[in-house]
Amino acid sequence: MAESDSRYDELLDHYILCPRCNTLYRKTDLGKGQYAQCKECTTILYRYDPHHLNRALMLAVTGIILFIMANSFPLVRIDFLGKEQYVNTLAAVYQLVQSGYYLVALGVLFMVVVIPALVLLDFILLLTLMQKKRGEKIVKRLLILLAHLLPWSMADIFLISVLVALVKLSDDVGIWFGVSFWAMILYVGIDLYLTKVRRQGDLWEQYMRIYHAQK
Repeated sequence: MAESDSRYDELLDHYILCPRCNTLYRKTDLGKGQYAQCKECTTILYRYDPHHLNRALMLAVTGIILFIMANSFPLVRIDFLGKEQYVNTLAAVYQLVQSGYYLVALGVLFMVVVIPALVLLDFILLLTLMQKKRGEKIVKRLLILLAHLLPWSMADIFLISVLVALVKLSDDVGIWFGVSFWAMILYVGIDLYLTKVRRQGDLWEQYMRIYHAQK
């Protein structure tokens, strides 16, 4: 039974399902810089970019530095009737706790701080291992873990919420943006590129190419 399941998995490795319209395709080998596109909805199914791992690792390392900056210093300074208040992610969590919104505070802490940090660390570790062509089982588990973490990473939603709040307050208070605010914007841009523009399917393709090409 185990051997039959293994052969079935190997057969499925040669096919790909379009994530948008669910059209099934058989995979073909691609040259450098080429990509496969769905005929029905034009979604990019997978691509072959030999520099993807280097570029993604560089962005992930940059992202973790920006992430630390964004959460270590005030995002904005608000001046209301001569009283200054500094706002950052951890301060927002603290204010929620002080107001008695414990579950909301816990949710913000995990979805805006803890999980995004784990996503970046996951990226750095698996990309490093893939570059060195080591730790196949660990890389596979990290890819699976990444799939479970990504839906709960909401740093981009937090940034949009902050921007909306600032727009509403802009007529009544003075607002100054700190370096952490721009770090947060750059971090979110990197996060969106790694998780949305370059899909997980690209990483799985690289995984198959690195660890199973010669098998």
